[in-house]
Parts: sequence; C-alpha cells; structure tokens
Amino acid sequence: MTKTVWILADDRMGNVNQLLGIAECLNFPFERKDIRYTKWIKLPNFLRGKTLIGLTKESQQILKTNTYPDLVLSAGRRSFPVALWIKKMSQNKTKIVQLMNPGKAYFNDADLVVLPMHDQYKGSAKNVFLTIGTPHRITSQRLIDEKEKWDPVFKKYLNPRLSLIVGGATKNKPFTIEMAQTLLNNVLSLAPKSVMVTTSRRTPTEVTKFLKQNLPSETTFFYQFGDKTENPYFGLIACADMIMVTGDSMSMCSECCATKVPVFIFAPDDMMSEKHKRFHKTLFDNGYALPSGSTIQSVKGGFNPSQEIVQRIKNLFK
Repeated sequence: MTKTVWILADDRMGNVNQLLGIAECLNFPFERKDIRYTKWIKLPNFLRGKTLIGLTKESQQILKTNTYPDLVLSAGRRSFPVALWIKKMSQNKTKIVQLMNPGKAYFNDADLVVLPMHDQYKGSAKNVFLTIGTPHRITSQRLIDEKEKWDPVFKKYLNPRLSLIVGGATKNKPFTIEMAQTLLNNVLSLAPKSVMVTTSRRTPTEVTKFLKQNLPSETTFFYQFGDKTENPYFGLIACADMIMVTGDSMSMCSECCATKVPVFIFAPDDMMSEKHKRFHKTLFDNGYALPSGSTIQSVKGGFNPSQEIVQRIKNLFK
C-alpha cells in the first residue's frame, strides 16, 4: 500500500518538524508544500472556510494542480482551511490528518486529529487520537548517523558528557539570570567531565552570556544560536551521556527523550505554563525523563509518538 502525501509546511518550524517526523516514519512518497501567509490569515477559520484565503499568490499557485494527494498532513489552526480546500479539490478523495486543534467546529472535517494529552481534550470525537508529547524526526538510525558524524568534532570532550539544550522564555514567563544560576548548579551537580551547550533563537542574551562566563571553557563546547558554523543540535543529543533540556519547548523535550540516556528537564514554576507542567508530568510519570535536580537514574528512552500516529494513518486506508 503506497499513498501520495502532501505536507503543508508553514513558517512555524516546530510544526513542520512534527509533520516531517510523521511523513518520514510513514515511508510514503511525500511532497513538502511551503506555504506563506498574508494579513488575511488572521480571519477566523469559519470565514476562511474551504478556501486559500490568507495564502500568498505564490503559495496558492503551488497548490493548484490536476492531481491531488491521497493524504494531506497539516498542523495548527492556520493551515487547516488549506487542507479542507485540497480535500474539496480532490472531490473528497484526499484524507486529512491534522496535528493540534483545528477549532471546535472542525473536528469532524478531518479524518484524524492528533492532540497531545496535555491539551486536556474533553470531547468524544472518534477521529481524535491523544499522544504523550509531540512527534519528531529522531529515530534510532538517525541517532547512529548523527553520532558517527559528530563524534570526531567532540572527541576532545571527555565522558561523561552532558549536553545542555537551552531554550528561552515562554509567553509572559521570563527566563531570568536567577533561573540560569539554578540551571548551572543543576548541571554541575551531575558532575560531568564535559558540557556541550546549544542555545536557541529565544534564549535571552544575558542568559547566554552568563552560561558562557560560568562554565569552564576548557571542558565546554558552546554553540550560540546564530553562529556561522553548523548547528550541532542533533549531534549533542546523539553524543551525550546525559541531557539537560529547558522545559519551554515541548518539541525539544520530546526529541531528547528519543535517546536512552538520562534526560533532565529544567522547568522552574515561574517559567512554565500549566500546559507545560502537565506535559512534563506525563514524561516523568511514564519514565521518559527526570525533573532537574534529580540524581542520575535510567529512563525508558526511545520516545517518539510518530510511530503510533503512523499506525492510525495506515488504518485510514484499510
């Protein structure tokens, strides 16, 4: 059974990576359709309907064809009307798999809606599938490949290596220097012989500067987001003996839990929303991660909801 697939890839890379993780695991031929928005994207979905309103002319053009796919993958509220338009143009032959809430009135318009448990969905739609965390692109083979690629780069950094994955503030929740100090203390309490750091687009400048100044330079690899060298993010995950990740990014936490090394989530109460806290608790309760400040313990590892989602998708075509 081989089906054609389109991915609606907008400007939110977190969403795009989730879609790519599912598509790569699905192992069907797929096309990535890069779509960009105009100011009309702010219209509510009930006004946009099954149309391309809110898309640039270039984006509309790449979607217009004589042949439409068997399956379209979309993520987030903004791309869902586009998926509906594709299904309409295919004379309802295209199946829609939607990640995240498309809007209360639209659940029945998708063939499968994938929601994280921490969203606390209370409905009863039969086409809804609940997952722990988010799908991602890290497989066991990718970890092997990334380790082979990056081990020579990190060879001077002794084991045990701790990879520190640093995000940033969440909405109305600042990432303060005091939090950075606690993060540093938690890292050093695990007694790594070397620390390998990457920051992100949202990491505050003062936090980056603080970590650079207070981690020992001779045993620390430091990649600052925006550096001209290749981003070693996947290499840091693959080559670590343990990982400390800030809890602001659900995608980063999920990706780190794909490994089999201890993963510690740094999630100060004042920095996290209630939704984030529920998400972290599901990872802790299911043995995929440990709270920052814990002692080193084994974890379950191999976390990737993509595999379960793929089985649900294949069931749509039976």
